[in-house]
Amino acid sequence: MYWRLSNLYFWFFALLGGLLPYWSLYLEGRGFSYLQIATLMATIQLTKIIAPSVWGWLGDRTGQRVRLVRFGAITGSLFFAGVFLEPGFYGLLLVMLAFTFFWNAILPLYEVITLRTLGEHRDRYGKVRLWGSVGFIGAVGLVGGLLELVPIATLPWLLLPVFAGIAVSAFLVPAERGERKPRAPTGSLKKIVSHPAVIAFFLMNFLLQVSHGAYYTFFSIHLEQHGYGKLSIGLLWCLGVIAEIGLFLIMHRLSRRFSVRQIAIGALALTMIRWVLIAELTDVIGVLLLAQCLHAASYGALHAISVQYIQGFFGAHHHGQGQALYSGLTFGAGGAVGAWLSGFLVDGFGTPAAFWGGAATMLVAILVTWRGLRPPPKAPSMASR
Repeated sequence: MYWRLSNLYFWFFALLGGLLPYWSLYLEGRGFSYLQIATLMATIQLTKIIAPSVWGWLGDRTGQRVRLVRFGAITGSLFFAGVFLEPGFYGLLLVMLAFTFFWNAILPLYEVITLRTLGEHRDRYGKVRLWGSVGFIGAVGLVGGLLELVPIATLPWLLLPVFAGIAVSAFLVPAERGERKPRAPTGSLKKIVSHPAVIAFFLMNFLLQVSHGAYYTFFSIHLEQHGYGKLSIGLLWCLGVIAEIGLFLIMHRLSRRFSVRQIAIGALALTMIRWVLIAELTDVIGVLLLAQCLHAASYGALHAISVQYIQGFFGAHHHGQGQALYSGLTFGAGGAVGAWLSGFLVDGFGTPAAFWGGAATMLVAILVTWRGLRPPPKAPSMASR
């Protein structure tokens, strides 16, 4: 059961490992402007605003989450094939919107499947999820090494085996217990999302993803401008994910010692420091390595507590929609806004300005979290263990 849960995480994040570090370089090689690159990269996040809510609602109402995961994996792969036609800007925009609409449906649904399958062993979530990080690292290193040998234009072809892995692993997903007998939801979703602590939680994560806009869109271009090669760029991305894996392995210990609010504020402060270091000290390799290790805070710690936070506030009946809102309002809306804003900053002032913008956003997020974030009423994995 463990390897069947971990398998899809591995391939799903392997695709991210092939896309995020190198797709902006691929788009730059195709001759697109910085604003066009920012817009195309934003589509990866933009469809998360709508897609997870649609698929999460379907999953909660039908209980057929496993079938929806399989449908999203196959359909998303078919739409990505449009990249091989080498369309212009608007054609590629449509291709990426269609591809990501189905692809972004997979993870929120699968998070629910994983947590329900683990049941009382939810504390093992980190050990299952870390295989996604392993897949990301493997893809980043392998694709980066290959791109030292072949042109960046071949990137879509290098991603084909990963799409095959996603399709196969989707059909190995274990069936969810009671999947065919969904219970009618109780309680008010509106009441949950209007809770002040939930509003603060979503705003914190929205701002977090806005600050990541420069990283996911222009970090590779920023490094290339400072003389780093594609393999070096890939290894730096890998380092961040290795640090994330280490964090997942010890997260249960941190959860016992510190509150959700303490972990969140500490992680946000470290994220702010990370963006300043990247903006100003990229040429100092030791500092850059340290900045990448802080990915454990800026993604790992905050994602781990967020998954449990949603489970505590939204409960079993609205869990799928809670995951969808988390994905849509934070990774989706926040990521898209961050990508677009970073595009304007890079176009007008250069890549360092975009990372300074991310640091300023983190300062606001710290204030929001300090004033508004409170523990959920049901958080067994964060409070009572």
